[in-house]
Amino acid sequence: MTAGDHRSMPVPDGLEGDRLDAAIARMFGLSRTRAAEIIGAGGVLVDGGAAAKSDRVQAGSWLDVTLPPPPSAPVARPEPVPGLRVVYEDADIIVVDKPVGVVAHPTVGWTGPSVLEGLLASGVRLSTSGAAERQGIVHRLDANTTGLMVLAKSEPAYSALKRAFKERTVDKRYHTLVQGHPDPLRGTVDAPIDRHPAGDGRWAVVAGGRPSVTHYDTLEAFRAASLLEIRLETGRTHQIRVHMAALRHPCVGDHLYGADPTLAERLGVRRQWLHAMRLGFEHPTEHRPVEFSSTYPDDLAAALEALRED
Repeated sequence: MTAGDHRSMPVPDGLEGDRLDAAIARMFGLSRTRAAEIIGAGGVLVDGGAAAKSDRVQAGSWLDVTLPPPPSAPVARPEPVPGLRVVYEDADIIVVDKPVGVVAHPTVGWTGPSVLEGLLASGVRLSTSGAAERQGIVHRLDANTTGLMVLAKSEPAYSALKRAFKERTVDKRYHTLVQGHPDPLRGTVDAPIDRHPAGDGRWAVVAGGRPSVTHYDTLEAFRAASLLEIRLETGRTHQIRVHMAALRHPCVGDHLYGADPTLAERLGVRRQWLHAMRLGFEHPTEHRPVEFSSTYPDDLAAALEALRED
C-alpha cells in the first residue's frame, strides 16, 4: 500500500477476533504503531463507521482504509559533529569512526547529529547517488553503536559498495559485551528478523522475516558477562542486538532488548556495549583489499576494564 492509497476490502477469515490495529497492520504490511496512528486519525472505517484501535474485527466486515502521505524526509545540512574521526580518505571513499549519539544520516524524528551532516560541514563531497538525505551512505550503524563506517565519494564507488554489501562480500566485525555466557561459546544465529509484533520500534526474530545470519565467538568470559566478536553475513536493523537477545544474552546496557539495568549501572554503561571494530572490503575502484580497525571508545573500555579487575 502506498502513500495516499485508498483501499476497500472485507476482513479475511483468518483475522476474525483480532484487534483492529493488528488486523490493519497484517493486511497492509504496517507496524502496529503506524496502524494505530492511521486509525486514530480517522483513516479507517469499519462497515462505514468509525472504530477504535482496540475493537475486535469480524470476518467479512468491510474496511475502508486511507494511508496518509508519510512525513517529508529531512534535508541534510552541514553541522559539525564533535568526535567524528576520519580514519581513511581518498578520491572515492571515506572511512570514519562514528562516536556515540550520532546517526548515519538525518531521519524523521531525529534531532541530533549525523555522520552525513558532519562530513558536509568538513567540506567532504559525497556521491549524489541515492536519496538526497542519504548521499554517500551505503550502510548504517545505530545511533548508540560506535565504530567504523565507509561512505562513497564517487558515483562508481557508491555502486560498487552497494553491490558489495548486497552480495555480502564486506567483512564486518563487531565486539559486544553480553550478559552471561553463550553456550556454545562459538556459534551461528540463523533466524529471520522483522518488526516486533508489538509495533513499538523494536525488531524481533519473526517467522517469515528477512533472512538474518550472525556468527559469534567468545573472546573473554567474566563472572557476569562475555566479550564476543561478531561477524555479520547480513545487515538488518538491530541485527546483533536482536540475535543476542534471542539467545537470552542481550548486549550489556541494551535495555530496549531486555538487558539487566543493574549490571549496566555497576559498569557505568549508558548504552548498548557494541562497537564496529573492523571493516574489510575490496576497494571499489582500485580493486585491492583494504581493512580498517578501531579501538574501543572510553566508556566501553572502562566497563571492560572494570570486569577484568572484578
